[in-house]
Amino acid sequence: MDERFLESLYEAAVVPELWPEVLRRFQNVTRGAGAVLVTVAAGQARWVSSSADFDEVVTTHFERFPGNERTRRLIARNHAGFLRDVDIFTSEEMAAEPVYADFLVPRGLGIGVATSIASPSGEAFILHAERERREGHLEPEMIGRLDAMRPHLARAMLLSARLDFERARGATQALEAMGLPAAVLDRNGRPLSINALLAEMIPEVVQDRPSRLTLTNAAADGLLAPALAAMGRAPAGATVRSIPVARQGERPPLIVHLSPIRGAAHDIFARAAAILVVTPVVLSDMPSAAVVQGLFDLTPAEARLAALIAAGSRPRDAAATLGVTEETARTTLKRVMAKTGLHRQSELVGMLRGARLGAASDRGE
Repeated sequence: MDERFLESLYEAAVVPELWPEVLRRFQNVTRGAGAVLVTVAAGQARWVSSSADFDEVVTTHFERFPGNERTRRLIARNHAGFLRDVDIFTSEEMAAEPVYADFLVPRGLGIGVATSIASPSGEAFILHAERERREGHLEPEMIGRLDAMRPHLARAMLLSARLDFERARGATQALEAMGLPAAVLDRNGRPLSINALLAEMIPEVVQDRPSRLTLTNAAADGLLAPALAAMGRAPAGATVRSIPVARQGERPPLIVHLSPIRGAAHDIFARAAAILVVTPVVLSDMPSAAVVQGLFDLTPAEARLAALIAAGSRPRDAAATLGVTEETARTTLKRVMAKTGLHRQSELVGMLRGARLGAASDRGE
């Protein structure tokens, strides 16, 4: 741990997108296979890891072993320093603990070092490096060096969490003031902030799972998952997605808009990849083409056709109105269906008119 590491640490405190590089340095110092920083703020847990490969390990760890004994013991010790697995478990206990026996050991892992830090303002942090078992437990001398660095780590993590959380919360609160349920998501689809309007939709519409924010409606979540994955791989080239969610009970149909955060926007949203906004469909009259285009990612031609279909026109009649062939109209309609994730013409009509999806009979198919 040298001055250069300290510089990068405090730089990451102000620019959170630099944390992966800091964690890679921490991983190298501890001769680890990966490192992760877990932050719990306002009841929401999120993390950033040293690499995409290790992020997969962390995600699986959270999903398969929520509230596991390894984490519980680390926090319960309330130790003002770093602890190794061997400091909180006996060999016999490790052999019997599922997180080791069923997950870590088969991967050649389970030799970790971590510290838990609780801040006066309510945030909690865990900084953890995972070693391969062949490396053995971290030496006491290195534990001493890490303990000496712990106050710097605590300050940097606290500042980073507050800045990042306030930025994300400010964005979702601004959307809430406009009457829009919203969340700011990281590159894995995990929420950095959820405003009160969207929180009211948990768990009926959305669910805040350890791996990512999900939609309760399976068909809609089937569209959200690849859209999030595409943003995680290449946020600059990701497409805006608009995903329909069927009406349920008295709740109208919804459109979930997923917009990537690009370019200069990262100056404000350092660790965010997308903003998710929910729009209820409460139309009772025929929607205009402009409204339809605003609800979905449609071209003007696609929106004009969708508006006519919503008004009750058959593809043949819509083609005549638009001055195109019936074949062109049907091809355009197929593109509309693909973009909205719907399968039947009646579902499109129901969505755009605020009716129950699948309730009406198909027309012109």
